[in-house]
Amino acid sequence: MPRRSLRGCALTVAALLWGGGFLPCVRAAEEPAPAAAFTEADLQFFAEQVRPVLEAHCLKCHGPTNFKGGLTLTSRAAILKGGESGAAVVPGRPEASLLVEAINYASLEMPPTGKISPENIATLTEWVRRGVPMPEKLDVAPAAHHSPEVNDETRAFWSFQPVRRPEPPVVSRPEWVHNPIDAFILSRLEGVGLEPNPPADPRVLYRRLHYDLLGLPPDPDDVEQFARAYAADPKGTWTRAVETLLASPHHGEHWARYWLDLVRYAETNSFERDNPKPFVWRYRDYVIRAFNSDKPYDQFLREQLAGDELDVVTPESLIATGFYRLGLWDDEPADPLLAFYDGLDDITATTCQAFLGLTMNCARCHEHKLDPIPHADYYRLLAFFRNIRHYGQRSDESVYAASVRSIATPEEESAFAAAKEDWERRVAELRRQLDEVEEGVRPHLKGGEIDDFQRDSERLRVIRQHVGEWISQEDFDRYARLRQEWTELRRHPPRSAAQALVVKEQGPDPPVTHVLLRGNPQSEGEVVQPGFPSVLGVPDPEIRRPAHGESSGRRRALAEWIASPKNPLTARVMVNRLWQWHFGRGIVRSPNNFGLQGDPPTHPELLDWLAAEFVEHGWSLKHIHRLILASNTYRMSSASRPEALAQDPLNDLFWRFDMRRLRAEEIRDSILAVNGTLNLDKMYGPSIYPTIPAEVLAGQSRPGAGWEKSSPEDERRRSIYIHIKRSLQVPILASFDVADTDFTCPERFVSTQPTQALGMLNSTFINEQAALLAEAAARAVPQDLPGQVACVLRRVTQRPPTAAEIERGLSLIADLEREHGLDAASARRYFCVVALNLNEFLYLD
Repeated sequence: MPRRSLRGCALTVAALLWGGGFLPCVRAAEEPAPAAAFTEADLQFFAEQVRPVLEAHCLKCHGPTNFKGGLTLTSRAAILKGGESGAAVVPGRPEASLLVEAINYASLEMPPTGKISPENIATLTEWVRRGVPMPEKLDVAPAAHHSPEVNDETRAFWSFQPVRRPEPPVVSRPEWVHNPIDAFILSRLEGVGLEPNPPADPRVLYRRLHYDLLGLPPDPDDVEQFARAYAADPKGTWTRAVETLLASPHHGEHWARYWLDLVRYAETNSFERDNPKPFVWRYRDYVIRAFNSDKPYDQFLREQLAGDELDVVTPESLIATGFYRLGLWDDEPADPLLAFYDGLDDITATTCQAFLGLTMNCARCHEHKLDPIPHADYYRLLAFFRNIRHYGQRSDESVYAASVRSIATPEEESAFAAAKEDWERRVAELRRQLDEVEEGVRPHLKGGEIDDFQRDSERLRVIRQHVGEWISQEDFDRYARLRQEWTELRRHPPRSAAQALVVKEQGPDPPVTHVLLRGNPQSEGEVVQPGFPSVLGVPDPEIRRPAHGESSGRRRALAEWIASPKNPLTARVMVNRLWQWHFGRGIVRSPNNFGLQGDPPTHPELLDWLAAEFVEHGWSLKHIHRLILASNTYRMSSASRPEALAQDPLNDLFWRFDMRRLRAEEIRDSILAVNGTLNLDKMYGPSIYPTIPAEVLAGQSRPGAGWEKSSPEDERRRSIYIHIKRSLQVPILASFDVADTDFTCPERFVSTQPTQALGMLNSTFINEQAALLAEAAARAVPQDLPGQVACVLRRVTQRPPTAAEIERGLSLIADLEREHGLDAASARRYFCVVALNLNEFLYLD
């Protein structure tokens, strides 16, 4: 089951419970005894044994200024008075004391950070048994306040300041500077006495560029052609290559995947049933088209946040609001109200982290502990989304009503109406024919069969028992066929092909938004209005209702503020992501956290220059692509240098280009590409279902449920079109660190683990694809084993193999045949398996 959403608030809620906030029983307290009433041995026992336990585990939440659940442990009188449900202890009776129950994890679990040791439990139990001896008041220093305040100091933090375009610095090697990016990079390197790496080999550069912009391996012939042209005209050849690849429709297929990670894109709901989200693939296609067309980023954001509230609403802008429906959805929540606020928290967290680089969701239950974000600010931001209709109830029909909208043209609507009329007519006719048979059988039924026959699902079984008696075998077979057709038709009513998963609101008048005390929906605090983070000093929004009157206009106000050139975060966050996706890490290494505890930018002036350039050029993503790709910084080699590694081992200063492993989708797509089977012709549309081994499907609660069978042609499509089922992942993607879709994923872990090698050597998928690669080489170079080995290596590495590499391949094939008794076809297949496992294939230099 997925993690529930009071994330990070468990400690606060648990501390409340220790105070007795949700316990119905109230213990009777006795009058506090003065300290003089206790023996010296009792007070010494407290000082030497009890107090250290309280200070280590309890006083942080129940000290002199922090009364979680209304309970403080700094005086005996306060302990006997207790918290919101009465006394914490009954002196002399450990078995009747809430505190002793809590530390034993009998009902409550205190402290929430982990059960204390048996020795400490025994100490506190003995303390209660002795009557809670202690001084009248403990002299305890108040805990430090850890929540940063909204003040002039925090408002002056770098990411909260307006973007100002800096002048590129003057450097001592101006000939290395192709554009201002290089000046900012070189200036930092010169400041510490480092040199940038020389440029990479042309073949390496083209492979890097091709993967970077398309996520696919280049054709080896294209690599050689580029290398020859680059030697004669480096600048012109590079520029033409960049423009050609940016114009490719496959650019959007690759770059959309980065964005889908950010917005937690998946096509099912998670939880036990993990049912599919209808038409969600349209959002994926919207993102691909947006990257291909270079949709201005500010418009891209407006459409996702408020595409249904814009002045001009289009099918495309409606599809964009599917952003709101991508998260988890529990179709049978134990607490529906909590589930509703969990959904709002998911939207709030994703919006703030993905678009603004702020972890505002940390303030759901209390003041943000790391950033100047008050508790109320979280709910002011949440108020923009408060009017959104919940995804649906358990039934499919409720999901359609709450989250699906027609985007059809009048002609498409007319065609749908006709199809629906035909469907209804056929269902009615089948029902009439079934009724005729059933009415002929009904009068003959006796006893319990009469009751069984009342249930429609039992009628086929009952009638089958009387074949040859009241109904012939021929008529029964016809009845069974009609019933199967009737059942299938009812399960699959016609749906308009032109429908989309979208956001819907309750109407033009949103309900009030309360601050929820400790994040608890049952504990409503003050009413708040929609507003922006107070640390940014932004005026309250002006909210205008859309003319159509179906929503409040709040999301439009939020979208306009986020997409404003004056917003200090939006442009910075996105250009940092573009840099990250080109170089492997951002100028700010914490791409979802531009707050006080996020990583500071390694090149703050460069970040601001890029952000200003981004806005000034119409929020064009491709403009920033061109700048980055044209820089000498991007074209450096990845070679290591001892002196640079010693001074800057993490490459914070970008003295070289960092090598990276291919992402999961790139690995699968590259395997299909090099054996010539990748289907690039078919783009967009409903998702595909590659074959998953039966043993993997068996691991589901309902083995194989929700995983359909695609045609061989569809199975060979790019990985971005694979159906993303939260409870079931395609093994090769799962092995190579595909994104966690439960939350926004700003960057993927790159792990190295045994299952990767085992899968790449032994899986059915790899061996099937290796066989196809061997067959492709045999067709390309028939009757020529050395030529086939060279062909395979050339396809895999996108460069001419050396004579030594070809000889090693031939030696491996010979050993497999001679030493292991394999036939020629099997030996060549295993050679191809080895080729697909080469580091040069899996890593980008």
